[in-house]
Amino acid sequence: MSEQTQHTEDTRRGVVIVGAGMAGVQTAVALREQGWTGPVTLLGAEPHQPYDRPPLSKAVLLGKAEDSAFDIDFEELGIELRLGVEVTGLRAADREVDTEAGPVPYEVLVLATGALPLTLPGSAGVPGVHLLRTLDDAARLRPVLAAGSPVVVVGAGWIGAEFATAAREVGCEVTVVEAADRVLAGALPPEVTEPMARWYAQAGAELLTGARVASVEPGRVLLADGRVLPAGAVVVGIGARPATGWLAGSGVELGPDGAVAADERLRTSVPGVYAVGDCASFPSGRYGSRLLVHHWDNALQGPRAVAADIVAGGSGEQVYDPVPYFWSEQFGRFVQYAGHHGDADALLWRGDPADGAWSVCWLRDGRLVAVLAVGRPRDMAQGRRLIESGVPVDPAKAADPAVALKSTVL
Repeated sequence: MSEQTQHTEDTRRGVVIVGAGMAGVQTAVALREQGWTGPVTLLGAEPHQPYDRPPLSKAVLLGKAEDSAFDIDFEELGIELRLGVEVTGLRAADREVDTEAGPVPYEVLVLATGALPLTLPGSAGVPGVHLLRTLDDAARLRPVLAAGSPVVVVGAGWIGAEFATAAREVGCEVTVVEAADRVLAGALPPEVTEPMARWYAQAGAELLTGARVASVEPGRVLLADGRVLPAGAVVVGIGARPATGWLAGSGVELGPDGAVAADERLRTSVPGVYAVGDCASFPSGRYGSRLLVHHWDNALQGPRAVAADIVAGGSGEQVYDPVPYFWSEQFGRFVQYAGHHGDADALLWRGDPADGAWSVCWLRDGRLVAVLAVGRPRDMAQGRRLIESGVPVDPAKAADPAVALKSTVL
């Protein structure tokens, strides 16, 4: 095949994006916004129009919205949308992905398959056990909440707290079971989560920490210590893993966490293949470590970097090194977090949790590296900018809630 013929074939193939969640959709949109004129094909495993996930945990769950479909005219943008298409494999040598409907050729491939929720061992096939990840999951849970059934939530992480919030809002009896000795054990240090644990009782939800589920039966949950919890529904929120199993044997390098090990421009180990969103980790020069960020903002920002590199023919200079950010609405509070506190050497409080609004700042070598804000949006807005700039701050001023964070710069 001549070079000209190969180029014509590659142009026809265009960009294929596997995954029609936030990361996949935003990649397709960003390609058009940044000037890509070749074909763009978006493959989605679910039959629904692409939708946003955060509203599932409240608006859709409580019947305040039927769905959360993106307001995007894919046809007008020239994006070919193929829904209900499960991708089963990647043959990089042929530049094709395999689907149940046959192979799909690509010039450039973007992996945006997201993450899959972890299931509770021994609960498969038990009636009344639910996950909350998809639109269909939310639809199955809506009648449970509408009936006011007693609910057991397994896992006191972000999703567990958000579901418990929605369930209490409609008057359900809620018991949250957490195997660790505290809430958000994998996300935040004990001194920070301690005041957050009190929110459960204040909202009328029972929180059981250090409690392990022995088994789940229809209508009840049995704990390892012998306690039996009545449960009209059991909602499992114990974490998620990157949806990368279909890449076995493809040559795409995966990390020990199962995520695609992308580089600083979100390229994978296979030429012409990128990875973005919940399924990919990336090296952060800012934090000196590889990050796997399972949050909405990463699925919004990463696609822009991927699109820029694709439009530049794979020779772009833009490095993806964001300040991670996420938020959570739980028990009447708006919680925001930015940065990465893993290697911080100082923790500062701004305000008293007893007063309702407070923040925590993490410093490393006198520079702000992360901030958690509860009801203090200005701390978050100003803190993100300080993290991005990397400028030194005055610890004494940073610990004074009356001093604006932007005024703490040395």
